[in-house]
Amino acid sequence: MGDTFQRFLYKFVKLVFISVFIVFLSVFTIASIRTLSLDVNVGLQLARWEKTNNISLVIDHHQREELLAKFKDHKLYLTNSFCKSFPTVFSSSLVQHEMVADYSHLFYVRGSHPDLVPYMLLAHIDVVPANESDGWEAPPFSAKEINGFIYGRGTIDDKNSLMAILQALEYLLLKGYAPRRGFYIGFGHDEEIRGFSGAMNIVRVLKQRNVQLSFVLDEGLAVMDGIISGLEGPAALIGLSEKGSANVKLSVSTAPGHSSIPPKESSIGILAGAVKRLEDNPMPRLFGLGPERTTFEHLAHKFSLPLKFVMSNFWLFSSVLSRVLERKPDMNAFVRTTTAVTIFNGGVKMNVIPSYAEAYVNLRIHSTQTLQEVMDLIEATVGDPRVKVELVDGFDPLPVSSADERSFGFQIIKKTVLDLFPTVTVAPGICIGNTDSRHFKDLSKDIYRFSPNWFKPGDVQRFHGINERISKKNYEEMIQFYFNLIQNCDTRKLPEPHSSVHEL
Repeated sequence: MGDTFQRFLYKFVKLVFISVFIVFLSVFTIASIRTLSLDVNVGLQLARWEKTNNISLVIDHHQREELLAKFKDHKLYLTNSFCKSFPTVFSSSLVQHEMVADYSHLFYVRGSHPDLVPYMLLAHIDVVPANESDGWEAPPFSAKEINGFIYGRGTIDDKNSLMAILQALEYLLLKGYAPRRGFYIGFGHDEEIRGFSGAMNIVRVLKQRNVQLSFVLDEGLAVMDGIISGLEGPAALIGLSEKGSANVKLSVSTAPGHSSIPPKESSIGILAGAVKRLEDNPMPRLFGLGPERTTFEHLAHKFSLPLKFVMSNFWLFSSVLSRVLERKPDMNAFVRTTTAVTIFNGGVKMNVIPSYAEAYVNLRIHSTQTLQEVMDLIEATVGDPRVKVELVDGFDPLPVSSADERSFGFQIIKKTVLDLFPTVTVAPGICIGNTDSRHFKDLSKDIYRFSPNWFKPGDVQRFHGINERISKKNYEEMIQFYFNLIQNCDTRKLPEPHSSVHEL
């Protein structure tokens, strides 16, 4: 009896071991095949594009000096300076220009083929404040040139895009170019304070005219060179969506008193406990469930082993990867809805127990969550009826734009990037901040956030930080980008998808 049971147990353990080994071998084989075969970028380079006779742009020394002088001139925010610096744009019969909400600009460039759905290019005029005393190497509004870089607030957010768009259009019109596909240009004046006057009123005007757009392109992501750890070569990330946002107020009201006879818990103590629970219990990990998954899959072939193996197989490693990425604040933003306590107020006198304390929390909402889900989680985490939780303002994450081989806007932007930067890997991405483009979601289902800023280590911190700058070379590349993009948009239809062309 004992020998029979031992033989049975031995066979059972052996069977389990063999089964586990077969499963492991199968999973490893599938993952290895996917690692070796996954390259989502090959289709674009192999496709035959309809329009290939673009006008070329060669900038001579005189033009280079002229365009840099315009870019450095802070007075270009004024309408009459725009007209003076880009006379062909403002005098062309193809271009209609109007002011919106007193300070924002709306242009329409008429196309020769009205059956082609127009698109729209966005940028914004306003900038965030800057003080030289914060540690700037040059005065923040001087546009001083140091070692081939132009320093100044707005040089990467977003004066560069605005000026490059106008300069590109000026050059095209001077060369006699007339677009087949009409397009709009919008410059809002209050993007840094949410665009409620500028962008929203531009949208209102377009809605009144029943305008629908093929796609919208705004600022957002950029070319990352040496910023993504382990990635071989630079990557151009095109934002497909933006995280949602919420500002939440937490408040506690108690009876006031004298500090000599303090209660067991004060309003400040109760509120501090609630804030601590929010920080100790972050929102759930959602990495791999949103558009960030396609970002890493597009980039997987540019990583070395073992990272290439991991990035190519999110179905297997997303849980492990999310635990690694969440350790770094900049990567944690892609893993979950982030929670940041930004304001804490309580007490007015050192010997008085305050009757009231309040804190404000800013949350950036992951693409797979909703504003209401986040509010419910905050209530559950705070878990104290003495703490009042109120939504100050907020909105859901933006819809995810298309990025497949039939996506007109994405493929046109991708082609334009690769024509200008052949060694760059192009991938979809997600913006963790917000742009004016979010107001345009009723006008187009495809909104993209990208400008060809070339960021190297340390440059991302210049965004809204000190020593904001752009190289003269990169600004010239931006002009070239929009010069080519406008022409590429004249394509009537995309080439056949790579998969269709090569089917047997």
